[in-house]
Amino acid sequence: MPNKNISPRTTHSLAAPARLLMALTLAVALAACSKPGNQQPQAQAEVGYVVVKAQRQAVTTELPGRTTAYLAADIRPQVGGIIQKRLFKEGANVKAGQPLYQIDASSYQAAYDSAKASLLKAEATLASSKLKAQRYAELDKIDAVSKQDNDDAQSTLRQNQADVEVQKAAVKTAAINLEYTKILSPISGRIEKSSVTPGALVTASQTTALTTVQKIDPIYVDVTQSTVDLLRLRRELASGQIKKSGDNSAQVKILLEDGSTYDRTGKLEFSGLSVDTGTGMITLRAVVPNPDGMLLPGSYVRAVLEEGVDDNALLVPQKAVSRDQTGAATALVVGAGGKVEQRLVSVARAVGNNWWVTKGLAEGDKLIVDGLQKVRTGDTPRAIDITDTLKKDLAREAAAAAADPSLGGGSKNGDDAANATNAGNAAGAAAK
Repeated sequence: MPNKNISPRTTHSLAAPARLLMALTLAVALAACSKPGNQQPQAQAEVGYVVVKAQRQAVTTELPGRTTAYLAADIRPQVGGIIQKRLFKEGANVKAGQPLYQIDASSYQAAYDSAKASLLKAEATLASSKLKAQRYAELDKIDAVSKQDNDDAQSTLRQNQADVEVQKAAVKTAAINLEYTKILSPISGRIEKSSVTPGALVTASQTTALTTVQKIDPIYVDVTQSTVDLLRLRRELASGQIKKSGDNSAQVKILLEDGSTYDRTGKLEFSGLSVDTGTGMITLRAVVPNPDGMLLPGSYVRAVLEEGVDDNALLVPQKAVSRDQTGAATALVVGAGGKVEQRLVSVARAVGNNWWVTKGLAEGDKLIVDGLQKVRTGDTPRAIDITDTLKKDLAREAAAAAADPSLGGGSKNGDDAANATNAGNAAGAAAK
């Protein structure tokens, strides 16, 4: 039976301490949960790195160029006349001295015969005047002939001797013109198509060539290089940063128009002495073997010149280098105590899938390649060496690119795919 003596006011005063106790208990619980020791620890970031290693690297320059015949001769007639015969097959190889055309020689044969007859006449006249001059010289000794008659006889002898020499020269000229009716090849090489047919009238030293003979084994490759690059190379050689690739001329590899590599290596033979005032470029000439005639004059190619060798080149994967807000190249490394450090680097050029770094990194640095977005400068991540994995990935990517026609790939007899795989392995090894 409820106590009727307890008033509502008394009940309210008893419930207030209970609510206060519950509030204090909840506050203490919240405070305990907010202590650092009770928070769940955050997962440690994981990054992959490669150890930077110095290696021997050739200093190469890729330049555009055109092929030019080693020797070229435009065939033009040296005497006029009617073409009687064409003595070669268009597009064939000809030898020096081989007859190419025959011009009608009738008039030149007649001129030669006439010159020979004139020479015989002059020689006969000379013989008569010679005997007369001898007799007058003997008579002059005994004063049996006047001085004037002797002088005239001696003068006539000398004139007839001169006439004989003139006629000899005329015979020689006629013989040369007669020989010129048979047009010969001045060099050995491949002959172009003929611009005339038998029956055509040609003239001496005409501007239009009858045909052209070109020697294309070996063949020239003419390329141009900027003076800025040339000065940079000379400074690096002088400072000892790089050294010459050999005592002989630089080696040259040729890239064809379809992107494939020509299977023979040439040599740099000539470097221009003057700079083009319009472009600021200097001309370089390489000589390349061409026994199969694959390189044709006028073809567009790219020449890769090996200008020197750097024995301590630092090649790093391209994805390890990024740009900051100012455009400067930067890289992250795992430094002392396992902390992340940022380096400003200088990049010289691309070598396959790598950057050639000249400043900012040193051999032995642990360069972060994977997980760059997970860490900041000063963090202490879990670092894993991924050198072997990177090598396999680069080889796989290179092989896939070589086999993809949309990327200019597509293997020929499997050779291109194999070469691409080797290139990927080399790129991975550069980062080792």
